Amino acid sequence: MSETFDVVILGGGSGGYATALRAAQLGLSVALIEKDKLGGTCLHRGCIPTKALLHAGEVADQTREAAHIGIKAELIQIDMAGVNSYKDGVVAGLYKGLQGLIKSAKVTYLEGKGTLVAPNVVEVNGQRVTGRNIVLATGSYSKSLPGLELDGERVIASEHALTLDRVPASAIVLGGGVIGVEFASAWKSLGADVTIVEALPRLVAAEDPDISKQLERTFRKRGIGFKVGKPFEKVEKTESGVKVTIAGGETLEAELLLVAVGRGPATANCGFEAQGVTMERGFVITDERLRTNLPNVYAVGDIVPGLQLAHRGFAQGIFVAETIAGQNPAPIVESGIPRVTYTDPEIASVGITEAQAKEKFGADAVETYNYNLGGNGKSKILGTQGFVKLVRQKDGPVVGIHMIGARIGEQVGEASLIVNWEAFPAEVAALIHAHPTQNEALGEAHLALAGKPLHAHN
Repeated sequence: MSETFDVVILGGGSGGYATALRAAQLGLSVALIEKDKLGGTCLHRGCIPTKALLHAGEVADQTREAAHIGIKAELIQIDMAGVNSYKDGVVAGLYKGLQGLIKSAKVTYLEGKGTLVAPNVVEVNGQRVTGRNIVLATGSYSKSLPGLELDGERVIASEHALTLDRVPASAIVLGGGVIGVEFASAWKSLGADVTIVEALPRLVAAEDPDISKQLERTFRKRGIGFKVGKPFEKVEKTESGVKVTIAGGETLEAELLLVAVGRGPATANCGFEAQGVTMERGFVITDERLRTNLPNVYAVGDIVPGLQLAHRGFAQGIFVAETIAGQNPAPIVESGIPRVTYTDPEIASVGITEAQAKEKFGADAVETYNYNLGGNGKSKILGTQGFVKLVRQKDGPVVGIHMIGARIGEQVGEASLIVNWEAFPAEVAALIHAHPTQNEALGEAHLALAGKPLHAHN
């Protein structure tokens, strides 16, 4: 027997549950299908537990360095059982809250693996659920490289790293993107010897090159090793761990290898292709309104090509729910999505890089300004180095903001408003930024770009 809903959502991660909550809020009947746990990768195996681990590492570093500010403290040991308990407690609290939200919204929640068996029907646990609209939100999985098999013990992915009962004595991290540098940063703070291997010429290659240079400079000071422009060749098991061979025949040995080469779309065996959904390399292809080629079938989150970020999927879910409800929301601009990498130092950016701006507007039509955090009082107190880089269209709005420094991720909110509302430097310069805060650095950078630098050289 088939039950019919206004919206049937396949996947309960950030994109799926946001669709469900907003659709229910708008008076639509909703069924949400999830094979694992509500909240998806982000809540259980990604964003939240990773940041809890990074915070534990931050506390460890602060304890080691406390004497620099006159506090006598001693780091006795890293109790990974305690760290994991703290991490799991954060996740459990958020999970319970999310379950309550779904229940109170009167969303029909179906646990089990769903398969698209017709363009408007999903089968789960032998039950067929019909949707006047279908939303595909099946998320992503940790990728590996051809011939590189994960064993979950010595050759691991991020989800395995989050359940380790110890801090590895040494680790090789394959991949210098967001996931790789975050784990390298956390493990180093917790006491591991870490080396990153990256095939591209620089760490965090998707960021502005100035950001990469500063991160690499700081990682060197922290003792985090990295090999860039060095593709992986092979891994061998040894008595004590793994031996990794990289381009040029160089070998590295460590207790374990973390494979952090990105995430792939979790669309296999979901029935999408069988029902005629247009796919490319496993991704679901949509238009700017997140419609697939099938009528009334949408896709959101990591299965849609673009930035694989929880808040992107969340925003897309709201967008799709409002579209289905006939509200005609404005399409999401991909470049306007804020991005944060939670290393020490943190990286935060929104908009386009200097190179992208020059390609779009012409080299002579772009202006940039780097405001060094050395002139920012709060950053001096925190003992961090970094900068705020602004990219603007000459005589036009700010089109990119790129920041690096301790806790700088907290400043990405205003940066997002500046870029997405197409603010001119003079308009931001006119706003009063509280002193002493790192937020002042944004204000000072815009003052300088507007032609009136105070705590900066023009």
